[in-house]
Amino acid sequence: MQFTIATARTTTAATTSHNPFANRNVRLWVFQGLLATLFLLAGASKLMMSSEDLTAQTWLSAGFLRFIGVCEVLGAAGLILPAIFRIRRELTSLAAAGLVVIMIGATVLTVAAGDFVPAILPLVTGLLAADVARGRRCVTFRN
Repeated sequence: MQFTIATARTTTAATTSHNPFANRNVRLWVFQGLLATLFLLAGASKLMMSSEDLTAQTWLSAGFLRFIGVCEVLGAAGLILPAIFRIRRELTSLAAAGLVVIMIGATVLTVAAGDFVPAILPLVTGLLAADVARGRRCVTFRN
């Protein structure tokens, strides 16, 4: 009887403190929360700005930038909502992958404009989204 209790305690302590999947899950949730917040704010701002303000610093059309804004808002929702509602969890990986595509475009356009330092933000954001896409591609949501 004592052996069974001691084994159970040892196993529980070992799985909670040194479980790499638990640490990865926490990291992915932190990234998902940060990315969802970032993309929700960025997308909503693109949808609420006037066309003149939206196109003031770029050669891209207002319609295209609004399309990107819709994609960002939907991507933000796709990072969080499937896990909350426990429906179609594989969509989280697809949402993150879509956001990676947007960030590749943002990085390339920023570098093409000759602005190398500002390109760091979309590059890092894309790398975080790629980590979420890779980490969530096989559904591993744990509470």
